[in-house]
Parts: sequence; C-alpha cells; structure tokens
Amino acid sequence: MDLLLLNLRVIKDLMLEAKIYRSFILINLLLLVFSCDKQTETDDIIEYWEDPTIISENKEDAHATLIPYDTKDQALKGNRSLSKHYKSLNGEWWFNWVKKPSEKSLSFYENDYDITKWEKISVPGSWQLQGYGQPIYTNVKHPFEDPQPPFPPEENNPVGSYRRTFTISDSWNGGQIFLHFDGVKSAFFVWVNGKKVGYSQGSMTPAEFNITDYIIDGHNSVSVQVFRWSDAAYIEDQDFWRLSGIYRDVYLMHTPDTHIRHFKVIATLTDNYQQGLLNIKTHIKNYGSDTENLILKNTLYDQAGSIVAALEPIALKLMANDEQALEQKTMIKEISPWTAETPNLYRIVLSISNNNDKVLENVSTKIGFRSVELKNGQMLVNGEPIIIKGVNRHEHDPVTGRTVDEELMVKDIMLMKQFNINAVRTSHYPNHPRWYELCDEYGLYVMDETNLESHAFWSKFTLDPIWKNAFVDRAQRMVLRDVNHPSIIMWSLGNEAGYGPNHDAMADWIRSYDPSRLIHYEGKEPGYGPLPNHFDIIANMYASVDLMIKLHDDNPSRPVILCEYSHAMGNSNGNIFKYWDAIYKYPRLQGAFIWDWVDQGLLRKDNNGEYYVYGGDFGEKLHDGNFCLNGVISPDRKPHPALYEVKHLHQNIKVSWDQSDKNIFVIENRNFFQDLSHVYGKWELTEDGRKISSGSINTDYINPQSKQIYELPPFSMLRGDREYAVNFNFMVKENLSWAKKGHVIASDQIIIQEQSTQRFTKYARQNKKEVRPLENKDTLEVKSGDRSFRFDLSKGQLVQVLKKDQTFMVGPIVHNIWRAPTDNDEGGDKKSFASQWLKAGYNNMNRKAISVEKTFTNDGLFQLSVNEKYFSDSASVKAKLVYTILPEGDLHLSVHTNIPDGLPVIPKIGLSFQLEKKYSNLRWYGRGPHESYPDRKHGAFIGQYTGTVKEQYYPYIRPQENGNKADVRWASVGNGNGSGLIIYGIPVFNLSVHQYSLENLTEATHTYMVDDNGPVTVNMDHLVMGLGGDDSWNPRTHKEYLINPGSYRYSFILRFSDNIKTDTKRTLDRRTLLLSK
Repeated sequence: MDLLLLNLRVIKDLMLEAKIYRSFILINLLLLVFSCDKQTETDDIIEYWEDPTIISENKEDAHATLIPYDTKDQALKGNRSLSKHYKSLNGEWWFNWVKKPSEKSLSFYENDYDITKWEKISVPGSWQLQGYGQPIYTNVKHPFEDPQPPFPPEENNPVGSYRRTFTISDSWNGGQIFLHFDGVKSAFFVWVNGKKVGYSQGSMTPAEFNITDYIIDGHNSVSVQVFRWSDAAYIEDQDFWRLSGIYRDVYLMHTPDTHIRHFKVIATLTDNYQQGLLNIKTHIKNYGSDTENLILKNTLYDQAGSIVAALEPIALKLMANDEQALEQKTMIKEISPWTAETPNLYRIVLSISNNNDKVLENVSTKIGFRSVELKNGQMLVNGEPIIIKGVNRHEHDPVTGRTVDEELMVKDIMLMKQFNINAVRTSHYPNHPRWYELCDEYGLYVMDETNLESHAFWSKFTLDPIWKNAFVDRAQRMVLRDVNHPSIIMWSLGNEAGYGPNHDAMADWIRSYDPSRLIHYEGKEPGYGPLPNHFDIIANMYASVDLMIKLHDDNPSRPVILCEYSHAMGNSNGNIFKYWDAIYKYPRLQGAFIWDWVDQGLLRKDNNGEYYVYGGDFGEKLHDGNFCLNGVISPDRKPHPALYEVKHLHQNIKVSWDQSDKNIFVIENRNFFQDLSHVYGKWELTEDGRKISSGSINTDYINPQSKQIYELPPFSMLRGDREYAVNFNFMVKENLSWAKKGHVIASDQIIIQEQSTQRFTKYARQNKKEVRPLENKDTLEVKSGDRSFRFDLSKGQLVQVLKKDQTFMVGPIVHNIWRAPTDNDEGGDKKSFASQWLKAGYNNMNRKAISVEKTFTNDGLFQLSVNEKYFSDSASVKAKLVYTILPEGDLHLSVHTNIPDGLPVIPKIGLSFQLEKKYSNLRWYGRGPHESYPDRKHGAFIGQYTGTVKEQYYPYIRPQENGNKADVRWASVGNGNGSGLIIYGIPVFNLSVHQYSLENLTEATHTYMVDDNGPVTVNMDHLVMGLGGDDSWNPRTHKEYLINPGSYRYSFILRFSDNIKTDTKRTLDRRTLLLSK
C-alpha cells in the first residue's frame, strides 16, 4: 500500500507538472490501483495536508533571523530591508479562492496559465478580511463540524491560490536565492516558474525554500496554494480568529555560495554577574561545488559602534555541499547587562572572507548580556528574583487581523511600558520576528510560546507518537529562529494541549540546545486541575489567590508564575489587587500574565457606522461569541479603565505611611536593577479633593530594592471638618523611547484625615409655615424657600422639582437593583449571576405603592413616607422611601431596602431617576477620573473631577455595566449656566450618570445599538456588586463584594440649584444625620 501511495503521488505530480495526455495518466492510474489489493480504493490516498507525518517538503532548516550585508557598516546599522541581498515580495498578488480542495486549480502555476481573470489581494493579509470566506472565532471547539483527526473537512476547506512575478537583480548572479515566508496559515505548496518547489505547514514560524535552480533570466513567477485547514489545524486550536492566507512578510534573500546559515549567541553573566561571557556558535554552509578556504571573524560592538571585543579569527576548509559549526567563547569585562529595566544592547557582526581577504558576507544581530537561572526555588535574572508583571498578547489588528505592522507593535510596547507592564507571553505562538527585536530594544521580558494547542482534544496528540515530529519541529523552529534575543527568558511548549511524551521530547531537545533559559508549559489532563504543572515553573492558569499561595508553600523548588490570570473580558479585573498583595508577600510568587492584552474585535463599517464585531457576526454557524474580547485595551489601543488599576498595582515605586506622623512617609524602590535617578517626585496636599500645598521630592539616591524615609514640610493647622490626603507622583526626567518627559510612572495617595461629620451644621427649628404642602387630587406640591417638590400621590413618587420657573426632572425617583450584566456576570451559563438574576426577574420588576403617608416631624420638617413593593413572578423586594424637605429647599431621602432570604445575590441597591438632557456636565468628589468599583478602585484616587456625562460612558464592545464612580462624597450634574443638582452621600455612595436607558444598555449587543443621546440618567447606589475577574466562565466575584439578601438602610441629600458653584460650598443640616439612622 505504501508503494501504491508513493506511485500515486509521483503520477499526480506528473499530471501537474508534465504536459502529458491526461487520458494516458488515467489509464496508468487505473492499472496501478487494480494491480493491488482489491480492497484498496483511490480514496485511501492521504494528501500532504491530511498526514501529520508530512510537515514539510524541500523546506530549509530553521535558522536565526538574518540577512547578508556587503559591508560592516551596513551590518552595524542592521536594517535588513536596505540590504542589497533582500527583496520584498509584499504587495498585490493575483488570487483565486475556492470552497474546497476538489475545486482548486490544478495548473494555475504553469507559465501559460491565464490569471488575468483573477482578482488582486494584498500580501501580507488574511483572505477572509479581503472578501473571501468567513472569519471564524472559536475558543475550544474546532471551527468546522465533526472533526476527525487528522483529516480536515473535505467539503469545507477553502483553498487560496496566489501568484505574482518578480525579477532578479544582476548583482544576484552567482550565489544562492531563498524564498522566505514569515507566516502562512495553515498549509501550502509553492511553485517557481511552473515547477514545484515544496510544501510547508507550521503556520507561525518561517518557511524557507532554496529556489536557486528554479530562477530564470527576466521575469520569474511564484505561485502558492494555501489550504485553510490541514492536519495541523488540530494542533493549532488556539483561542483566536481563524484566518487564512499569507499573513506575514514574503521576501527573497540572496547569499554567497558560502553562507552563514545560522548562528547562536548566548551572552550571559559571570563573576557574580559583573562580567560577560560570550558564547558564539556559527554554522557555515558551502552550497557550491568547490572546496573553500575561509576565515570567520566575530566582532562585538557597543551601541555607539565602538569595538568591545574582536574575537580571534578562525580559519576553516569547507568541502562542497558541507556545513561546519564553529564555537567561540570569550570573557567581556565591564559589561552593561540587559534587563527589562535597563535594556542595554550590543551588536555582534559575523563575517566570512576568503583566502584573499575578500569579505564574502556579513550578518549581524543585537544581543544583550543577561543570565536566567532557577535557584532556591526562584527564577533569577542576573541574580535577582524579578517579578513578572505581564500580559498575554495575541497579534491583532482590527482591520488586518493577524497581520500587524511595526507601527502597531511599537504602539503596543509603548503602552505596555507606560502602564508598568514588564513582560509578555506570545500567546499562543511565535510572533512576527520584529516583535522580539522591539522587546529587546524597549525592554520587555518574553515568554516565547510554541505554536501548539489542542484544546478540544487535550492529550490525544501528545500521547500519539505519529505526532511527535510535528511537536518537536514546532519547538525547534521557534528556538532556532529566536535564540539570540535577550528579551526571551522562558521557552513555552505551547498551551492547553494536555501533557505527554511528545511534550517531554520537545523539552529534551530545548534543554540540550539552549540550557540558558527556563521551560514553561501549562497543560494538564483533564482540564484545569489543582496540581502543579510540569517543567521549571508552576504556572497554573486562573488559580485563586489561596491556591497560588498553596502552590508556593507546597513546592519549594519552583517559582509560581501564573501564565494566565485576571481574565479581562469586558468590565473586569476585579480583586486583582489581592494577587499583588500575595506576590509581594511570598518570595516565590514571582508574578503573572493577565489574559489578555487586546480585545480581538474586528472593525466593521456599514449603515450603522463604525463598530467592532465578534464571533457570530459573519453568519458563521460555529463560533464562541464575544469570548475574543478579553483585553485590557480596545482594538484601537484605547486603554480599558481596568488598565489604570493594573498600572497602579504594577508600579515600581511605592509610598507607605505608618500613621504615626502626618509628615513622614516611606518611599520604596521596587526595581531590581535601576535606581530612581531617572525620575523626580512631587507631593501635593489636598483638602476635600483640592490641592492646597505641594512640593518636590529628590529620588536620586534611592537604590534598587531599597526604602527611604521622606519627611514633608510641616503642614499648617488642618481643619477638623475637612478631609486631607497627600498625593505622590513620580515622573520621568527626560524623554525615553517609550514615554515623554513628565510621564507619570507611579503614584500613591495617603488619606491622612478622613472626612468628618463636622461638615454638617446645626440649623434652627423649622417653622411649619415655611413649608407649604398643597394637595390637589393626586398631586402634592411642597414648597420650601424658592424650591417646589411635586409628588404623584397615586404612585408615591417625586416626579418634578422646580426652582422658580426652572425644571429639572423628566423621570421619577425609583428604587433599582438592576445593572446591565457584565461578561463576568454572565459567566457560568445556568449558574451565572446573570442567569440567576434573570430567573428571579430582577431586570423586569413591577412596582406597586403600598402606602403613602404625609407628616411633620417634631422639629417642623415635612416628610412623605412611601412603602413600595417591587415584584416579578419569582421575587419580591420591599423598599421604604422617606422624603424630608429641609431648610432652604434641600431634600433628604432615606431608604430602607428589604430583600428576603432565598433570592440570588443583588447586582446593586440604590435609586435612579432622569434629568433633562441639558444637565450634561458632571463634577464629583470621589474616586476618579476613570470608573471604579468596590473590588477595583486602588488606581482611582479620591479627588474632585469634572467631565461631561457622555465622557463617563466606556464603550465596551459588548455593551454592559460601566462608568461607576466609587466612594463619592458629593456630585453635581449641571448645565452650561451653572444650574443643576448636587447630591451628597451620607457618608459616601456609588455614582453613575449616562444618556442611555438601562433597558437599552441591557439589550444592546453592539455599541452602535446604544442610544447615548437621551435624558441624563442618574444612579445613586448604596452598594454595587464587585466585578470579579478571576475568570469569566464561573461566578467568581469574591464573597465580600457580593450583595446578599438582607436589610439595607442608606440616605442621600439632594440640592437642586441655580448656582452649583455657590451651593456646593453650603453646609448641610446636622439633623440629616439623625434622619439617616
């Protein structure tokens, strides 16, 4: 049978490449088939893209990223695109798309084939985003029905055929020419000038072919046929958009016949990390037919271009078609080590010349000296137990998908650095080669991950020896390409592919080739078990804080670095601060990688405007909805509010106060390698959120991992009725590669005196005649001063407030317990919070006024008491609202909410009403400026902030709860003339204001569906449930941030004003404190 398959493949190639009569070939095929066993069918032919043992044909061995240069100066500059030995094939290609392999063209690569009826497509790019087929987003399940490994579907496997022409420079006569693809998904064949060159799969690492013998004078053609699915799709089952085509760069590389094919540079530290140890292994290959006598020279340069070390030249004799590997070691004194904090780089230039001292080739790369070790249960970089403050990053552009240009890469890195992220996991595949160079230059630690995931089948493939070569090849091609990058401190064997002997084989090869880094892998059978995973690092994903600590305590020989945690889906990342409290407390908890960096939304422009779409929005049958939206930034790189919390928790400068002296603080430098001479500090004293004093802080002499006591100048007498805080900010002194001068890298706030009840003033007993209730049928109008409060007695609701002739409200004050569910609220299917809420009918409760009572208090205050019932088919909630009219027209509103046992936890508890649209300016004294929640507010400081109502809306791609402000003391909502409403908390409340309805936000599935142009809805909430975020598929909001059924009492003071600026300064009636009890 093997002979039959071989002969069939040979004949099939003849059919494709030779112009022989097809009838003759068919006769021979039939003879071959019938000469074999009667049970053998032609359907038994296994195509390349269906056979896991065939991973390539005629593909070159992997090597480090390189391009030859003619001169040393060119090599020092290192701009590969300017080399005369580089020719880009990016641009427009002719393209043809069919739905399945049986419809693909069999001769499109032939020179006389007419492609002028084809269309053009951009390369690099994914064909689904250029009008061919559907993008598909799935997480675990395969993107095609009835997966039967190793076979891709026959009827649903689109094929894209590409073709273009190119010419070769005369300077390329002689030597070798290689065709290089940085990334093609999923599997492809390539032809040059009508002749088959080879085949490749393994879509996230380069495929390179030697096409020297295929080149002709003048115009040449290259043809590529790409299969959307192949057997490789089963081990490329990552959680991302399933896109296809030539999505990374394509280029030609010319080399001399004797060529530095590959080189490995391992630059570590020795002598207590004070000296450099340079180890170079150079692979030189002779592609020619003659023996060559060569000299290899390796030279190390600093960033200024000065020689640091010129290694001893090595003479060698290289036989025809032979390859030699030459090793050199040398010590380098007074080295400047590489770390993410101090990304010091050198450049190594490797040159080969002949006996006549003619330089044949120069190649180069930037390197950094750094050591990575596992010692005493800790991961050490340059001897220090660094802390990983990381994110997982998918390559994603909202327009071009997986094709990410350098500009966007730089933008990602600059944002990461600006928000105190120091590490990135290339989840879950090797990234574009340029990404690693940028990480080297800007300073990010990298976990480089193999393109391997079989989430739907877990350990099936790692336990099967048939797949071993595919597993090992993927690891080898990643390591060989990326080995020279100092930013890479860990190799990862992939993600969620179970565990078995094929993983061990990968690890064995990596350890033998590169023992200078640690090995990571997170994947167990079954699923997410509690046991620590294999290899050097305990990286259990989505472990709770308690489990993380247990893993630390139970495993003293390895560090704990969670490869995924704090799932950032929608409005998320609650209680992330608990992880960082633990990380800084336990020595072998060395950080974690947030899942993940960027929302994978794709930009759509249609009659609804511009908005982002997600799984299911292309009409695809199989998808996982919006589970691709897990980023801390949006697709256009706008930070989510949660990223400010991350920045604060990750910062490397921390200020603390022991409360013994209001002027003495401790400044801690949490850097491991860098002192604080590059930053300057400022402090400011605030009174009720406003700055009243400030000064500078000299940080020049605060060394890494050290603390310094700092004493502020004495403060003048602090008033007992005010709240005081000291804010600290630390800014960079000069422009950096990733930030401008003055960028704030760290900040802290210390409340040295909390707000006091002394802001309340004793008012004289009110004369009943000063309050004039006037009842007319079902309408009660209560006048106090120049304000009038209008109640609907039939409903027991305040429906309007007037000050003179000015109106404010367009909707009554109502009790509310509903919020538009977040993605985390909906995590867990039937057991999710949202599912429980909907079952209880929290989203659609009817209101009934049980009783309405009017009375005067003993000291002359008018009150209207309303007992209400809110009910659905499954739940009933009682509330009592007491409206008290205060002197000069203030309204005190006390609420008693009673939620019976047996009901689910509550989304929020508070009041809601609507103001006229013109009241669109917001000022508040509370946490800000961005949104904050009970379990995510450390990065939002207490202060006075302003903005428009519209600015408080954060457009999560799937609309949901947003914009809350926690710990608000007071807030005002006003118009352009200074009129509006002031709200006081007793003592604090949660505030959100918006111009859409809660019903609209709940029902919307995309941002264009949110009508953000209506009346101003004001939500005054006593309690708001936390966000959670330990994961997004279980109800994991921590119990202290849940709102359980029970009895709750809370109060507000509402001051309707025609001069907010003046009325905000007025004191409050002390009697309201008694009313609030």
